Amino acid sequence: MAGGPTTTDLVIAATGAGALGFLAAGYKTPEAMTREITAVRAATDEPFGVNVFVPGTPYPDAGRLAGYLDSLGPKATLGDATWDDDAFDGKIAALLADPPAVASFTFGCPGAGVISALRAAGSAVVITVTSPDEALMAAQAGADALCVQGYEAGAHRGTFVNDDAPGRDRGLLSLIGEVAAVTGLPQIAAGGIMDARQVRAVLAAGAVAAQCGTAFLRSPESGAHPLHKAALADPRYTATTLTRAFSGRPARGLVNKFVLDHEDAPAAYPEINNATRPLRAAAAASGDTERMSLWAGQGYRAAAELPATEIIERLSA
Repeated sequence: MAGGPTTTDLVIAATGAGALGFLAAGYKTPEAMTREITAVRAATDEPFGVNVFVPGTPYPDAGRLAGYLDSLGPKATLGDATWDDDAFDGKIAALLADPPAVASFTFGCPGAGVISALRAAGSAVVITVTSPDEALMAAQAGADALCVQGYEAGAHRGTFVNDDAPGRDRGLLSLIGEVAAVTGLPQIAAGGIMDARQVRAVLAAGAVAAQCGTAFLRSPESGAHPLHKAALADPRYTATTLTRAFSGRPARGLVNKFVLDHEDAPAAYPEINNATRPLRAAAAASGDTERMSLWAGQGYRAAAELPATEIIERLSA
């Protein structure tokens, strides 16, 4: 969970409870990512993973992007709407120098050369996919396993392409079956999994493991903002939806005023994400949850304010 919710404490707690924790490299420098890897290694000998974002391409319509940012209002605190590759090459170099047990990728599939190099260094490679076509591409590139992300999942959709083409709304259980029809790679199921019954359901459907994010957001080890944690239990937030309003990429979060007011956001990621970062930080600092990105999966109401170890015990009961 990039952007703060995943902490080294959360990963260490997860590994101690028998789960495979993942550090989030997204939005961090290679040096910051390496420091977190070092911190986890110092606390545990258990395996863990690191998730990296695959960069896309710059948004081509500067006029539409500028128009959207203008629509946020003259008082909006905005940063530069720049494109960047999230220091992808530097992170790959760092992972090759100090390989974790698992290297996973979201927003695309790295080249076969990157995958083979990571595997040769000792990392298993997992690719997040949201469709059978993406699963086949990942298999052909040499992935060891797939994180199959259903439409129910919170935060950013892991689609390879940032568009609204038909077929982006596959539910998790049906997606597991569709992916199995094109590749026999092991599947890690993700999307709305909040309790042991749902874990059993995805295992029965053919997945080898379940991956959870929203389930841990309210844990004390989570780095989610306290206002974000509170919003998950706040009765005024009654639904989630997919929105590009905060980042320019489809992401599932609680429906608040900012989401409702800015349904016309273009597919400009990471430009919009970079531009709205100060706006979101200012909203959090002032206690204004109506302008915060409150990422959450469809099962967010079941998120428990419990230690991560107890949440894992519940999930694996």
